[in-house]
Amino acid sequence: MSLSGDQRKFYENTMAVTKREITELEDQIQQELAKVKDRLAELQAAKNAAKQIYDGACKMLGVENELETGEGATAETEESEG
Repeated sequence: MSLSGDQRKFYENTMAVTKREITELEDQIQQELAKVKDRLAELQAAKNAAKQIYDGACKMLGVENELETGEGATAETEESEG
């Protein structure tokens, strides 16, 4: 199939515009992923801090830290299943 000059220009322009849009979308995706990773790191740090406080409270009260024993059992179960 042969394209006329106008048709060829149309499709070349379409390619250029959509390629630029794809590049911009890829950049936006990377920016959003970076934000999510930062937020996850913040949440993980907050969780770790809370776990340390919880562990300290358990020790002061002389009770077992059920979070540590629960996580240890889960990790062992996952390892034996894998």
